[in-house]
Amino acid sequence: MSLQDQLLKAGLINKQKAKQVRTDKRRKRKQNKVDESEVIKAEAAQKRAEAAEQDKALNAVRDAKAEALGRERGFVTEIKRAAIKPGKEAEIGFNYTFNNKVLKLYIDERLQEQLLKGQLGIVRIDNASYLLPGKLVERVQAFKPEWVAYLWDGEVEEQTDEEDPYAGYEIPDDLMW
Repeated sequence: MSLQDQLLKAGLINKQKAKQVRTDKRRKRKQNKVDESEVIKAEAAQKRAEAAEQDKALNAVRDAKAEALGRERGFVTEIKRAAIKPGKEAEIGFNYTFNNKVLKLYIDERLQEQLLKGQLGIVRIDNASYLLPGKLVERVQAFKPEWVAYLWDGEVEEQTDEEDPYAGYEIPDDLMW
């Protein structure tokens, strides 16, 4: 026997009041269930929104990488198409440094003059050297400076040593060893 039944028998509450209390109690239980389900739904919606935001950020990073790779491939294709190939009479070894290594490219006199005037430059990609027009080398330098192996900019670096006994003797630019 429940407390409510005992109170009814004792006459402390009437039947209508007991029924009202039962319905209120049932409504509260239902309301709590609805509130709990709304909380669960809200948490699920928040998790979905966070996951969507994270996916959007990952997609943006992936798209940026794909775009950069596409631009890089386009540059490589343009470099290979615009590359100037030294002729068969290329006997002059042109030394240049790339990544702290001295490399040699065989060219002819005409190409050597253009290299020394800055009209041509050398770009190195995937262990291959390409002779390119100076304007294209400048564009490559703006895009990927680590690809540019040689581009004459007209500035001479003066390294003077006070104790150098040969400091007064200039070496001619056209001297061939």
